[in-house]
Amino acid sequence: MGNLMGSLRYKEPRSVEECDSTWESDSESDEQPGDEDSGISECVSRFETGRCGEQANMSPKVSPSDSKSSTKMKRSFYAAKDLYKYRHSYPNYKAPRLPNDYRNLRFYLNKIPLIPDGIFIEEILTKWRGNYDKLEHNHTYIQWLFPLREQGLNFYAQELTQEEIKEFQSTREAKRRFLLAYTLMLDFYGIKLLDKSGNVARASNWQERFQHLNESQHNYLRITRILKSLGELGFEAFKAPLVRLLLDEALCRGTLPNMLHSTLEYYVYTIRLRSHRRSLLRYARQHYQPANTFLWGPPARRRGAEAGPGGRVAEPTPERERRGGDPHRACSPLTKKDSVGGGCGGGDGKGTKGYTVSTKTLQEGVMERGRGDRGKYIETVPL
Repeated sequence: MGNLMGSLRYKEPRSVEECDSTWESDSESDEQPGDEDSGISECVSRFETGRCGEQANMSPKVSPSDSKSSTKMKRSFYAAKDLYKYRHSYPNYKAPRLPNDYRNLRFYLNKIPLIPDGIFIEEILTKWRGNYDKLEHNHTYIQWLFPLREQGLNFYAQELTQEEIKEFQSTREAKRRFLLAYTLMLDFYGIKLLDKSGNVARASNWQERFQHLNESQHNYLRITRILKSLGELGFEAFKAPLVRLLLDEALCRGTLPNMLHSTLEYYVYTIRLRSHRRSLLRYARQHYQPANTFLWGPPARRRGAEAGPGGRVAEPTPERERRGGDPHRACSPLTKKDSVGGGCGGGDGKGTKGYTVSTKTLQEGVMERGRGDRGKYIETVPL
């Protein structure tokens, strides 16, 4: 009934500004308590301030002379609208007409295999870990491991419904396997889960896997799906630590420069709590180069308090599209010094520093579409 009433009040956003409520309030007290138990302990630590300090000097910077172009950079309305709908539980969502047989839940209970491969979840969890070629080149499993409320590329995978989401969240065995599936993909990306609060850090294989991830951009769409599915199935608190790690690696350490735009345009905005989005974006704006090309806020009218002497912050200026067409790649090229652990986040270069976040668990709707990360967006159907 609530979703129906929401759909009656729903007004289609017509601009990026209408989609983005991140900076509507600078209050850090807008957290809303989750009233459902996710089956995991809540994280009680706060965001790391994560200042570059002296190590910031090791991160490559772009000269303003490199920021000349005839085209002004803009945020993607498509991305903003997609994630606005996700964060607001898809108020105009219509349930599928087909009977809901809880196919996603039954898959996670190891009662049915994924289609069309005919593989059960237990086989994936026990035999696919470390098989990076299979995880990279098989494109049918991701929709089953991380279901959403929208049809993906695998049309045999069934969309989630609100009823199935509630049933999934109350089934301990399904949640246990879902968490194992998450760690399977983290290992594939060179990341490890540190605890039941969702904190993450570099895994022992991070150098090899980050190098692969930096050039394997279809995995960026997968990560968007993973983040959204985490929020759907009771692990909202796991999003921000992962996004923070990816942001730090892309922006400060220079190990994932190609991922920077996806992190700022998509991953941050999968997070439902505005206070956590603001924390991530303030961190990014502090270290982004050139600083006057940062597009993700706060809006110009709010920048006086955060500006330098005179209270004035320059408006974004165009930036040359370089290195494959992604203008953001110019700000954090991969260097040998960065690849061994220098950067904003500190740490000892061995990936031992975790990324922590405090949040409550919320359950809302989801939808996913992907776009390429290079210069012009290329619309695709969901993974």
